Amino acid sequence: MKRGDINQYLDIHKMPSHIAIIMDGNGRWAQERGLPRVSGHKAGVNALKEIIIACSDLNIKVLSLYAFSTENWKRPKEEVNALMNLLVSSLKKEIDKLNENNIKIRVIGEKEGLPEKVQKEVIKAEERTKNNTGLILNIALNYGGRKEIIHSVKEVCKKVINNELTLDDIDENIFSQMLYTNGLPDPDLIIRPSGELRLSNFLLWQSAYSEFWFTPVYWPDFKKEHLIQAIIDYQKRNRRFGSIQTGVGE
Repeated sequence: MKRGDINQYLDIHKMPSHIAIIMDGNGRWAQERGLPRVSGHKAGVNALKEIIIACSDLNIKVLSLYAFSTENWKRPKEEVNALMNLLVSSLKKEIDKLNENNIKIRVIGEKEGLPEKVQKEVIKAEERTKNNTGLILNIALNYGGRKEIIHSVKEVCKKVINNELTLDDIDENIFSQMLYTNGLPDPDLIIRPSGELRLSNFLLWQSAYSEFWFTPVYWPDFKKEHLIQAIIDYQKRNRRFGSIQTGVGE
């Protein structure tokens, strides 16, 4: 597919509402080029810019990004510090453009565990874009799917203890309301670059009926063409959600 005409292969009536991406392969991309790992993260930011605008142009409602997991703190301190600094500088640099494109920023995860400078920048970005009505850019920072589920369990327990809920009130809908993603649709399509074939603790509850698309392409090399390929493949699938219905999205 040529870059200029890839959109013609899409069915606008079968577009995913929510796309989630595990941005993987930055470090290996850099190492294969004899560069420090932080160079891969910087290149990953450039790839991200293209994908955000592409999703906005395609009228995707939600784009969730796995930016920093609770397990990523195990990485070398120098790399973690570089990632945090890159996050702060990227938000400062790109917030005007994101706002101009009517993009709403939302951050999920244990935000209180992030460095203070990151927390401040995140709060500013969310406040700045809170009234925007376009693409919701949902960024997972210091995020872990299992911890999110435990958080939801604790919130439900609090409401039962406070007599705000009874045991019979608790169902999937109530539980989902306690998750970080409350108010967002579950991801229709989860994309993972880099050749890895796992979720890595990302949106465990929400991905129950998600479609998955994997590619060996490292995240810094991930382009709009790859996004389109993933969506085209998604549109060919028969999503039955446990029933015998036919047709994507039924």
